[in-house]
Amino acid sequence: MASTVGVPIADYGLLGDTRTAALASSAGSVDWLCAPSFDGTPVFGALVGGERSGSFAVGPQPAVPPVTRRYRRGTATLETEWEATGGRLLLEETMVAETAGTLAPASVLVRRLSASRGPVEVSIMLDPRPGGSACRWSRRGAHLVAEAGRLALSFSADGPLAVRPGAPSRAVVVPGRPLTLVLSIASGEPLVLLDPAAAWDLVAADEERWRAWSAEVDDDLPHREAVVRSLLTLRLLSFSPSGAPVAAPTTSLPEEPGGLRNWDYRYTWPRDASLGARTFLAVGKGDDAARFLSWLLHASRLDRPRLPALLTLWGTPVPTERTLPGWPGYRGSEPVRVGNLAAAQHQLDGYGWVLDAAWASVEAGHPLSSEMWRAMRSFADYVAARWQDPDAGIWEVRGAPAHHVHSKVMAWVALDRALRIASRQGARARKLRRWQEAREGIEAEARARGIHPSTGSYRRAYGSDDPDAALLMLPGLGFEDPGSPRLAATVERIGRELAAGGPLLYRYPPGRDGLPGGEGAFLPCSFWMVEALAVTGRRVEAESAFEDLLRLATPLGLYGEEMDPETLEQLGNFPQCLTHAALVQAAIALRAADSHRSPAGA
Repeated sequence: MASTVGVPIADYGLLGDTRTAALASSAGSVDWLCAPSFDGTPVFGALVGGERSGSFAVGPQPAVPPVTRRYRRGTATLETEWEATGGRLLLEETMVAETAGTLAPASVLVRRLSASRGPVEVSIMLDPRPGGSACRWSRRGAHLVAEAGRLALSFSADGPLAVRPGAPSRAVVVPGRPLTLVLSIASGEPLVLLDPAAAWDLVAADEERWRAWSAEVDDDLPHREAVVRSLLTLRLLSFSPSGAPVAAPTTSLPEEPGGLRNWDYRYTWPRDASLGARTFLAVGKGDDAARFLSWLLHASRLDRPRLPALLTLWGTPVPTERTLPGWPGYRGSEPVRVGNLAAAQHQLDGYGWVLDAAWASVEAGHPLSSEMWRAMRSFADYVAARWQDPDAGIWEVRGAPAHHVHSKVMAWVALDRALRIASRQGARARKLRRWQEAREGIEAEARARGIHPSTGSYRRAYGSDDPDAALLMLPGLGFEDPGSPRLAATVERIGRELAAGGPLLYRYPPGRDGLPGGEGAFLPCSFWMVEALAVTGRRVEAESAFEDLLRLATPLGLYGEEMDPETLEQLGNFPQCLTHAALVQAAIALRAADSHRSPAGA
């Protein structure tokens, strides 16, 4: 079996169970899977840890490139097909979502190989290495079992197949007799001994649930298939036990191959999560949005009224950032990091996104509970008291705080949405006056100090000459009238000065973040441009840019955080929650432009 370590990021497909996720290459190798959760121990870590960090590879022998690769429509099941020696080989693989109702809490990875037109020889290499160490296996009936720290693993396969973990195995798959492989991983619970037939029954039931979930998405959304795939991706990146969405299931995939902008994204940013909740609400998925708001209420209780920039999936502080010695990184991109230093930053914009999501929920007919409204009021009070302080901004630049214009606008949004919620659910008059005065103060200051004197456009920070692609979100927020010349100048300047080729944009002028080396174009910004163009009346340009961006997706419809403008290679942690949420919001804006109404959340 050929190694897939170092293959393009875009080659990977996402498998998930709404607890954790696996990345599987087109060669049939699972090179990344953490357990028992997205931010847990890498069981298969070859993606950034090299071959000695574990993988689970299956495929034809000898290895050949696949001829087709696709998700089953409306599901999370991935199919890869090879034209192999002797016949055609199909790999169907998935993880069983939300298994708590039927099994002890566990992640279950199911992979089935089927042959047609003749027998096919296959190679199987099962080599889990939790934390970089090999497992010690024993046999329990028809199952192989192992324990590694707090993790318990079990493996089973059809028939007499003998698999020796850590060593390649061979088998022949004949037509009409598929080979099913099942790996279960649990933590703090008894081993889950699941036979292949029972596992495949769970897969069939799981697919029916996904199809029903996908069928509920509005039929009138532009490019609906791409939108549904992004919504499925967002759902797979949600941690069902708590309701928290993860920014990405990976750590340390680089923004520049060989560079040092390698961050751990296996946590929850309230900003990104709020955008995701807003997205689900806009397509009628109120339950998915409610799960996030419930998590936020729990997660913020210890720090309230301060809102941390990011938290773990359970709402606890993110671990101190450290590097993993001996892990070579993706294509030599060191260091490999665990934890994230940005957790200590003051990011003012996050409050605006959280209150915007809360208002979207109220507007959709889901009033806030008294406890939730109390929490939102405390956030609004905090913003009213702290909006004049500099902050780290949305891009988490590891330098001195500044007065970021995007952050000031989002502080305005926080207070504006608090006032809107109060009009439905009530608040004391004194509090309302304080919010109103602070909102007016922010608006006046942002227009006095946040506009570039020669271009008439909003700028990155007070006193700065730089544009900022985050300001593309302004048209959908209600801070300015869509026909405002300031908005028009801002959109025009960003499109001109941050252009990276085609529909791609940099988030700020490259190299202006205080770190050596470069980075790619930031994919969410391109979808924000689509939304900005649609809202400001440039519908034809918006549609053209959206179609160009859809052509830049991986063959499976996935996106990372960034893209190399020259090679069009996907960069950064993958797949990226924020990019997929921005795609859906762009489609919603296009639909709204068609029907001459404001996009959801405005």
